[in-house]
Amino acid sequence: MYRGRLERDLKIWVDKGLIGAPAAAAILGEYDSRPASFSLGRVLAAMAALLVGAAILLFVASNWQEIPRIVRLFGIVGIIWAFYLGGAYVAAQGRSVLASALLILGTISFGGAMSLVGQMYNISGDSLTMMVVWFAAAAVAAALFRSSAQVALAGFLAWGFCGFYLWEHADDWYGPMPWVPPVMAAVVIVLVRYADAPRARHLAYLVIVGWLTWIFARHESLRAAILLAAAGMAAFLAVSLPASPLRRMTLTAGAAPAFYSFLVAAIGLLAIHGEIDGGILDETIWGHGKLALILLAFATLASAVVAIALVGRDNGAVRYLAYVVFAGEILYLAGETVGSIIGTSGFFLICGVLVAAAAWLVIRLERRFSHGNGQGEKA
Repeated sequence: MYRGRLERDLKIWVDKGLIGAPAAAAILGEYDSRPASFSLGRVLAAMAALLVGAAILLFVASNWQEIPRIVRLFGIVGIIWAFYLGGAYVAAQGRSVLASALLILGTISFGGAMSLVGQMYNISGDSLTMMVVWFAAAAVAAALFRSSAQVALAGFLAWGFCGFYLWEHADDWYGPMPWVPPVMAAVVIVLVRYADAPRARHLAYLVIVGWLTWIFARHESLRAAILLAAAGMAAFLAVSLPASPLRRMTLTAGAAPAFYSFLVAAIGLLAIHGEIDGGILDETIWGHGKLALILLAFATLASAVVAIALVGRDNGAVRYLAYVVFAGEILYLAGETVGSIIGTSGFFLICGVLVAAAAWLVIRLERRFSHGNGQGEKA
């Protein structure tokens, strides 16, 4: 997709005399020489590793009682070391796809071995502790081999920990375990930078977003919703304001930091809407309910405008999320105010006019961004 756009742009620039044809051919040649960011072979190799690992674990588990205990122990340890050492050997030969598959098999075998050894020796423990140790093993392997596949596997294990926690303790604060997801996310982000695995950062950011949403759900209240929205907006400003030192640090992470922080703010604003609809708007329209509605609408629309103004030109993900927030707030206001005064047909008419106005505003903004990009290229 990007290559097609690049080729079209180069042809336009050559036709306008901005660059020469040899330079355009050299640019395309350099791009084609880069390793592909997506490889079907890598995906199939990872899937094969997962299937082989599952087959090994099922085979061992099904014949577990028939194998002598000492053979079980040495066999499990041997399988793990064989996969890891094999991965190190083929990685040294430059066969990265096979190395990634063997390392995945080693980490999967490590997780299965913990469960089987625990059953064999009646070692007490819970699934959450096992997931923490399993994640730590994947993180260590990712750091030692600088493997992007291991980083992604560590990200999925972080999600596995969250799933086990919600399954067993969704409504409880179970010791220090609720603090583990953000720690895991931080480790994955560090590994993303160290092992150059940019796609895995989304797993870490989504863990943080899910964790913050769960924290709000446990303390569901208007104050908690306001704190969630404020925290998300503060993080967004920290990674978006030109004068912020964090902006320079997060520029190499692409659109993700600004998008996910603004997503947290949007979730917080949505939670505030739910809390206000649940009680405050039961007041008379001229009472506290109307004031709360006005303040909330102003804060929501202002957050969308600020997001577009700060990073809308260069960050399409934030821009479209801000459009959704802005349009959704307009329709919400129409439903809470105009919709209570006029009939259904009039409500749809007003909504159509408002959506048309929003579309006009979006078109103007897109043209302004395009004009700004053109001026930047001329400069």
